[in-house]
Amino acid sequence: MSSTKPARSPRSDNRLPELLDAAARLFARHGYAATSMRDIAVEIKMLPGSLYYHFPSKEDLLLAVYQAGVIELEKAATEAVAKETDPWDRLEAMCKAHLETVLRDSDYAQVLIRVLPDDIPQAADRLRELRDSYEQFFRQVVAQLPLPAGTDRRALRLMLMGALNWAALWFDPDGRDSPRVLARKFVGLVREAQGSRAAA
Repeated sequence: MSSTKPARSPRSDNRLPELLDAAARLFARHGYAATSMRDIAVEIKMLPGSLYYHFPSKEDLLLAVYQAGVIELEKAATEAVAKETDPWDRLEAMCKAHLETVLRDSDYAQVLIRVLPDDIPQAADRLRELRDSYEQFFRQVVAQLPLPAGTDRRALRLMLMGALNWAALWFDPDGRDSPRVLARKFVGLVREAQGSRAAA
């Protein structure tokens, strides 16, 4: 898996985890544009000046939150995939890990889904770089699938990732389908479609 350079090296402080958690929570709940640095400072009872001591701009803080979200997804996916050897089982394990991370109300994962790079032009390139670190791992798993010749793996990957991320908007925690069941269904539909295509 590709590694990602730190978005920034903020000043050391034992309140940094609390600060990042608060920023992720507010960005996920209210959106990036609607959240000010002052809002974040108030959330953790910190003086605005102290907040800027750690991060000189809201963009720098968003990059740090994005990086934490990417690391969270990468860790869950890597651990899940490492337990499997069959390519389809590896894909299902990764989808399950992705869904569990996104659907357990992870503020960091929600920021990755809801705040798109194009929404913040001044930080778009860095945000894409951070997202690509995780997407590269997804590419590697999809690349190992035994698919018919000519299959558009990029389209398949984007479709599947879109479905996984969209689940955050409609998933019912009290419903009958758990993240594990959804992952099995998603991958099952892909396998069925590819099998039908190969037999045609």
